Amino acid sequence: MQWRVLTYRLAGDQSRHRVAVWRELRRVGAVALQSATWAVPVGDRFDHGLERATALVRRSGGQALCFEVGAGEETLATLEALYTAEREAEWVEFCAECERARTELRRANEAGPRTLAELGEHQQHVDRLRRWYRDLRAKDLFVAGSATNGEQRLKDCVQLLEDFAERVYGARELR
Repeated sequence: MQWRVLTYRLAGDQSRHRVAVWRELRRVGAVALQSATWAVPVGDRFDHGLERATALVRRSGGQALCFEVGAGEETLATLEALYTAEREAEWVEFCAECERARTELRRANEAGPRTLAELGEHQQHVDRLRRWYRDLRAKDLFVAGSATNGEQRLKDCVQLLEDFAERVYGARELR
């Protein structure tokens, strides 16, 4: 695995720009090494995010420097461990959100058929979880420990949503 390190300086008090750069780097899966210094794996998906972050820095009047990491095995292992720890934290957050969705869907199923509007709300929540899962899976290069748990929790949510949809549509047919 090859890595790049991005370090940047923003002009003055540019908190709006600092947050935009931070969000872009987090979105692509970069690992913060220290303030304004991030490690990013090499690869098309990551390179595009790095380019977007660099453009944000330059657009704000700042300066960005990007270096190829020519490191020894210990440094590469440390970067991999940091990266995997970041993904693990994201998977834990994802699993918690899936658990909230599962709880809501179980309650909805127990309460019986509801409205199409309620079904739509649950559908949107599960769709958001699916997008989050795809994004997280794409950047989880080293497969964090909770990835399998996240996949199963999402499947559970999808099944509960399907059960709820059947009840909603079934109740509408009886009318």
